[in-house]
Amino acid sequence: MPPLLKIWSKRFATLFGVGFAPFAPGTAASLVSLPFAFLIQKFCGASWLFAATIVASIVGVWACELYARQTGNEDPSEAVIDELAGQWLACSLAPLSIAGYAAAFVLFRFFDMTKIWPVSAAERARGGWGVMLDDIVAGLIAGIIVSLLHYWKVI
Repeated sequence: MPPLLKIWSKRFATLFGVGFAPFAPGTAASLVSLPFAFLIQKFCGASWLFAATIVASIVGVWACELYARQTGNEDPSEAVIDELAGQWLACSLAPLSIAGYAAAFVLFRFFDMTKIWPVSAAERARGGWGVMLDDIVAGLIAGIIVSLLHYWKVI
């Protein structure tokens, strides 16, 4: 693999080093992604945040596929771009408020960590999709729940 591809796949997969956080790298990546999600949604709208989620997911599949090959690990714990994609998906369906984003964060982390079905089923995918898909499903479930909570005026 060309050195430049190795470098950039590692940078993207680890969110420029966030994945090397000494404690809870997935949670750290979710927290780091929140202000960026908020800014995109505030200044561009939820549809742009959703589009950014798609771009992050495509880049994530590519980067995680290459990075997993480099490390020899199917799902390296430091590959956390999947948390960004899942968190952004949840936020794209949440209201632009502290309560909405807090609920999106808590629910996304809950579904990502517990791997309740269908998240567990998505985790069986292989390669870059195997790294990304469970977080995308967790983000979708969290986003739907937050959207319903907002609709019912709970948040």
